[in-house]
Amino acid sequence: MHLFINEKQFEFWKLRRARIPNITIATNFGISRQAVSKALLTMDGKIETTLREMAKANKIAIMKLNPQLGVLLGRSIPLSVDAIIFVSGSHGVQVWYEHDGNCGACEEYAQCIQLLWDYAKEIDIKLNRTADPTKMAEELFAKLKEMV
Repeated sequence: MHLFINEKQFEFWKLRRARIPNITIATNFGISRQAVSKALLTMDGKIETTLREMAKANKIAIMKLNPQLGVLLGRSIPLSVDAIIFVSGSHGVQVWYEHDGNCGACEEYAQCIQLLWDYAKEIDIKLNRTADPTKMAEELFAKLKEMV
């Protein structure tokens, strides 16, 4: 799901999540720091609304939500497992459930690996090299939970 991809506000949000200061964003786009701050507040609201709507649609009870990082931590009510909803700049909004996958037999193997590497890079999390997407996800989301 690519909800905000073409919005300039989303570009500002991704840069802030990458730890670029507002003044640098403003300078790079030729606008005021106040305009960047206002755009970021608007985008935080959109991100929060989207995360909450995805949680509701997927019957996930919210435990923690951080719109600045674009992350919602929760628990799937019907599946009784932890879940995470996150916003990726290149992959849109994603919902992941804690599970032990049979990754070697899955058709989505390559896509999962790519998504996890891309997302880790977006939020500047270093991952250990592994060919198992389940292990990658466990490592990534454990580190992400510490950030939220």
